[in-house]
Amino acid sequence: MKALLQRVSSAAVRVNGEEISRINSGLLVLLGVEQQDSELAAAVLADKVCKYRLFADEAGKMNLNVQQVKGQLLVVSQFTLAADTDSGLRPSFTPAAAPELAQRLYQHFIHRCQEHHLEVASGRFAADMQVELVNDGPVTFLLQAGAR
Repeated sequence: MKALLQRVSSAAVRVNGEEISRINSGLLVLLGVEQQDSELAAAVLADKVCKYRLFADEAGKMNLNVQQVKGQLLVVSQFTLAADTDSGLRPSFTPAAAPELAQRLYQHFIHRCQEHHLEVASGRFAADMQVELVNDGPVTFLLQAGAR
């Protein structure tokens, strides 16, 4: 399972031109689910995302997590993060989880983040979404959990 974190000052998701989710300061989390992923991997990654220190403290160092800065999360299912891009000029989606598993683990990830007492917004699973964001920094990190 992969989570691409982007520290944002704002982010929103639209489906068919309609805004379905919006956050202010916090993290945009693009989540890719792979075939071998499990609820345990989703829980481990969610805990890491919620505790990952990428917000500045009073000294300007990245020492604070999203909860400490009273930030929000916007979690968006990102099928293409599970692509195999190691060979050729076209991605292979063989590593990606089947939609049923991916949706279940996506929801499990969101619930686990909510257990950290964070405000969590989400995209719409398997929808064609337009994601708007203002990357703060820019700060972007790729976190992974699961069988490696």
